[in-house]
Amino acid sequence: PRHIPRSRAMERLEVTETFAGIALPGHLHTKESLQFATTFPFRDTDVVIVTYPKSGTTWMQEILTLLYSRGDALPAKTIPNWERAPWLEQIHFRGALRDTATHRLITSHLPARVLAPLLQGSKAKVIYVARNPKDVVVSFYYFHRLAKFLPDPVSFDAFLQQFLEGTVHYGSWFDHVKGWLGQRQLLDIFYITYEELHRDLRGTAQRLSTFLGCPLGPETLEALEQHCSFSAMRDNAMTNYTLIPREIMDHSQGKFMRKGEGARGAAGASVPASPRAPVPPGPSRPAGVVGDWREHFSPLQNALFDRVYQEEMPDIDLSVHWSMV
Repeated sequence: PRHIPRSRAMERLEVTETFAGIALPGHLHTKESLQFATTFPFRDTDVVIVTYPKSGTTWMQEILTLLYSRGDALPAKTIPNWERAPWLEQIHFRGALRDTATHRLITSHLPARVLAPLLQGSKAKVIYVARNPKDVVVSFYYFHRLAKFLPDPVSFDAFLQQFLEGTVHYGSWFDHVKGWLGQRQLLDIFYITYEELHRDLRGTAQRLSTFLGCPLGPETLEALEQHCSFSAMRDNAMTNYTLIPREIMDHSQGKFMRKGEGARGAAGASVPASPRAPVPPGPSRPAGVVGDWREHFSPLQNALFDRVYQEEMPDIDLSVHWSMV
């Protein structure tokens, strides 16, 4: 990160901050930064991307960058994504926020119970991106191996148990999704899934432009489709986190984005190929993009996950957008 002295960042790699009952990496968060987030004065023109980690955050940051630049890829190719759409709760936020922008792009992983009351006092627009939790847990597991500021995940089985219990860093996926879905009547909020972005980027961009009141001409749409492809984002140092020192993110443990090499948590850390026979790619399952959890879950793990999912999400049918089987 460019806004924090390297020595200070390194000192906090082992620190965990606990905030609102959730563990967060101290490398990115302090008590002061979190307190600042809970009192931040949103403007009516702000656009806030909210996600649980590994759910398509980077992808949405890129899409909004291209929408607001009218298809000019220069900002996306020259400014790191954490400066274009900084995380509200993180240490670097105040230094990175583009305060003079007509529409400030802000990102957050905070739960609705913390952030929504602040947003309810403004007309800020919120975009919530959700993703199949089975793919989330696989991608998050490998991200823990890559990111030195997160705890050692030990094994996939151990990490899966913590994920289902909601004791991983950033808290419960189930609570996060349910909390933000509960804001439908209270905020100007647009819900989208990672799977919809993957299936129909063009159509999703058009819906987003309508929601944001941001014109989307054919040239902008063409530039957006080109720049927001996985190959473009994977090779863009402004989005693939290769600017981060190896002591903080060890890319020898897997790349933040890598397409088509073994099985992979899409828009997340690369995943070594499963020892089991891979499912062949086909029209309904592009290689390494959506559904890679099938390469990692044992039948027992899958049965456990399904049971918890059904208990936690009985009245919320997001499965229309993703396959749990």
